[in-house]
Amino acid sequence: MPCTPARDRAEWSQLDLALIAVFAALIAALSLTPAIPVGSVGVPITLQTLGIALTGLILGPVRGFLATLLYLVIGFAGLPVFAGFTGTVAVLAKPSAGYLLSFPLAALIAGLVSRGLLRRFRQRFGFAWFFIGAMVASVVVHIGGVLGMMANLQLSPVAAIVADAPFIPGDIAKNLLAAAIAVAALKAFPHIMLHRRRVATLQHG
Repeated sequence: MPCTPARDRAEWSQLDLALIAVFAALIAALSLTPAIPVGSVGVPITLQTLGIALTGLILGPVRGFLATLLYLVIGFAGLPVFAGFTGTVAVLAKPSAGYLLSFPLAALIAGLVSRGLLRRFRQRFGFAWFFIGAMVASVVVHIGGVLGMMANLQLSPVAAIVADAPFIPGDIAKNLLAAAIAVAALKAFPHIMLHRRRVATLQHG
């Protein structure tokens, strides 16, 4: 059966919604892995940021933003999908609130930066561009985390930055892993990761 434009749009719409749901679930699953306590501020090291980076890099800016936003909405609604099996809007009073609230923007930035570099350089050095995208997103997360600790713990900017610093090495390692996974996903599923018109051109050109 020939694919009409309307049918193609409908199929992609269903796929997009499915991917958004799947990656929201992935973030939740990674958030529920055992956390590592760090320092005295009550913010543990988790795999949440790995999930955020993967979501932005693989789904791109819009779908990545929506998947991460869906994850937050589910958690704020009461499902225990945040670190430590917590949920509800009560988490906004915790030291980690700034990190959580920065996640959708971080996924958006990861997708925008990596996609922009991939288009600019025609997918050469893909690992580097994915890693850069993830690192820029990490900066957004850390800024959000510092602001959250300043607001909820009444820390000075310097004290909040010091409290945030132990998370940086782990985030670099997680971003390296996210970039490697994104490269593999790009090779295996280019029709999901790249702009559809461009993929069609590559396939039929």
